[in-house]
Amino acid sequence: MTELIRGLYAVSIHIRDARKARAFYGDVLGLKELQYDEKASRAVFALPGTSATLVMHVMRPGEEGREPGTVSGVIFSNPDPAAACAEIKKRGGKVTMEPTVVEMPGARFVRAAFADPDGNEFLITDRTG
Repeated sequence: MTELIRGLYAVSIHIRDARKARAFYGDVLGLKELQYDEKASRAVFALPGTSATLVMHVMRPGEEGREPGTVSGVIFSNPDPAAACAEIKKRGGKVTMEPTVVEMPGARFVRAAFADPDGNEFLITDRTG
């Protein structure tokens, strides 16, 4: 079978307010901003441990894609999600699901969720496999 997915290029999300989003991704999450285009209200952040980037921009009228605040299913990793969530809160971020132990056949890991100022929700886990 032909391999269709060969890696992760970028995570792209729509936002409402570039100033608030840049502060969240840069100051709260500590991601390194690689590029900002004020006219397009578009910023690009590095995603640690990968060559992929997180791209965000204000959704233009008529643009296709998910509305701001509807992204879900993106999972970040951290060896201690509870400590990561505590730091997110300390930096002014919103944790939407407190760290929880998940047990499945052959797997035990911790999972939590947080949201950006628009309500786009991301998971964070210590799961490695």
